[in-house]
Amino acid sequence: MNSKITCSVGVFAHNEAANIGALLDALIRQKLKKAEIRQIIVVSSASKDGTDEIVREYCQKDERIRLITQEKREGKSAAINLFIAAASEDVCVVISGDVIPAPRTIERLVSAFADPKIGATGGRPVPVNDPDSLIGYSVHLLWRLHHRMAMLSPKLGEMIAFRKIMDSIPAESAVDEASIEAIIRDAGYKLRYIPEAVIHNKGPLNWKDFIKQRRRIQNGHLWLIQNQGYTVVSQDKGTLLWILIDEAIERPKDICKMMVVMAIEIYSRLLGTWDYRVKKRNPFAWEIAKSTKDLKGDQ
Repeated sequence: MNSKITCSVGVFAHNEAANIGALLDALIRQKLKKAEIRQIIVVSSASKDGTDEIVREYCQKDERIRLITQEKREGKSAAINLFIAAASEDVCVVISGDVIPAPRTIERLVSAFADPKIGATGGRPVPVNDPDSLIGYSVHLLWRLHHRMAMLSPKLGEMIAFRKIMDSIPAESAVDEASIEAIIRDAGYKLRYIPEAVIHNKGPLNWKDFIKQRRRIQNGHLWLIQNQGYTVVSQDKGTLLWILIDEAIERPKDICKMMVVMAIEIYSRLLGTWDYRVKKRNPFAWEIAKSTKDLKGDQ
């Protein structure tokens, strides 16, 4: 009798030729004891850079890997719905094509479902950006704040696992992980943040891409509040204040830089609020921040 918790893994890609091979290698080589990967389904949305050809080569190497293609980009949430429909297992793992999980990340995310009260789990994104530059510091700061928030109240992102209790998520959501959080919590399950489950990612290398990302996320969170009645912890100003105080106490030499980054974050959130409330925009099929790609080249 197989006592392992089995899962289907969904990878979501749009022009990820620079990273998709390294990501699939990382998934194939995961160190597993209590978990088992039964499927690795890559949903490639209108990729034109050779992503699909690379995935097809991996399909020949590992029978668990399957490619689903979309002729046009319809947003990551729509791609996740294709994955959910194709997933055979009760536990699903979703991961963007531009990150790389550490060797035991899936084991740690999936084994947590031995507790029947757990409905979704998320790990800790750790950027590979150079922390000595201001833009690199900004990326590391935001993910440290994400970690602090998640330790207080689970906030999942970049790579999450969840029980497949839904047939789909809202295709119009620009914040797919948060939409999954909302569905799981509405069903009465708990979320669990697992900081030992590390996911390596790459933040923007320029301010244009940085603001573009933060602006889109703010817009998506406002959509989530209005359409799913769910508020992520990062929208709680009181929680934000306390974790900023903790960050300042721990790293007093960085206070000036932290204030600069927070000013840019406020500016980005104002832009995102303007987009949603005034321009009525919903960036569920968002413009790609190109400088966040080619993660393997920075490791």
